[in-house]
Amino acid sequence: MTNNQPLTLLGQGYYWQDLQVGQRFRTFRRTITETDIINFISATGMLETIFIDATFEHGAIRGRPAPGALTYGLIEGLLMQGMVQGTGLALLEVHKKMLAPVVAGDTIWATVEVTGIRPTSQHNRAVVHSSVDVHNQREQTVMTYTATRLLAGRPD
Repeated sequence: MTNNQPLTLLGQGYYWQDLQVGQRFRTFRRTITETDIINFISATGMLETIFIDATFEHGAIRGRPAPGALTYGLIEGLLMQGMVQGTGLALLEVHKKMLAPVVAGDTIWATVEVTGIRPTSQHNRAVVHSSVDVHNQREQTVMTYTATRLLAGRPD
């Protein structure tokens, strides 16, 4: 098939000019598995008893808990794939608050709201602020965080 129309790149993230304050997004869902937890704690060295001992009875969380850092990392991965792929230049700042446990078998997803956009004076970039709420399959908010990112602008 020959066609002179330019091809649209699938999965391309948003340029800062394509965003506006108040704009909202929802990510895909992702189920946390036992394998996710084992791989994450092994790779990071988070070999805390609550994560490695399935018989540990003195913890505050029932089931196989997932580290908050894993939950955050998986949501950021979903955002990379859908919002900032190819346009994200830097993660500048993050403030997180864990509100409820996430355990193996939970399915997480997030809503994202753009809360600020400040174009920089150089290189067609902008600092973009967002608020992210992470939910589980019961619609319970398990984590909230704000993120400040440097995003590219549309090519000239």
